[in-house]
Amino acid sequence: MTTRTRRRADAERSIARIVAAARELLGRDPAATIDEIAAAAGVGRMTLYGHFPNRAELVEAALADALADGERTLSAVDLSGDPGDALDRLLASSWSLVAESSSLLAAAQEVLPPGRVRQLHGAPAARLEELVRRGQDDGAFRTDLPIGWLVSAAHYLLKGAAEEERAGRLDAAAVPGVVTASVRALLRPPPARPR
Repeated sequence: MTTRTRRRADAERSIARIVAAARELLGRDPAATIDEIAAAAGVGRMTLYGHFPNRAELVEAALADALADGERTLSAVDLSGDPGDALDRLLASSWSLVAESSSLLAAAQEVLPPGRVRQLHGAPAARLEELVRRGQDDGAFRTDLPIGWLVSAAHYLLKGAAEEERAGRLDAAAVPGVVTASVRALLRPPPARPR
């Protein structure tokens, strides 16, 4: 192994430790400091800044890492069959991911432009949009509202549930059922109007 290869491997391990520490600390407290993250990663501030020149880049790396893990989980969810049942399975998996990363998302929203946060969430949004579209085609989900709004509203409900749970206003054990019932109600077709 050459010295250059060894240095690169050391740098990659250092980056991985920093990102893992950022995910953990920002996942508990969106205001976690660079000093706290560096200490948790076992590196100095200079090393951290050598890899991540500013807080925004570090937060983005931590969020991207969390979303990549989430994508692996969500891509394994069976979305075949009845759209309502598929939605329930997707929400059950999505909820746990949102709960784990809601503080990290809050940190990202503080330092990243809204368009960037939305872009990083592209794959989960596309997955839900495809499922909602299929449910609309099957007559299981409403068609009277724009699909983009329905997907955004479902994400807002997930995020809101995480905030309510963190604030102690929703019991953690009840949240999955509350989220599922809320999103189901959002997507339910309106009653037919009498003629």
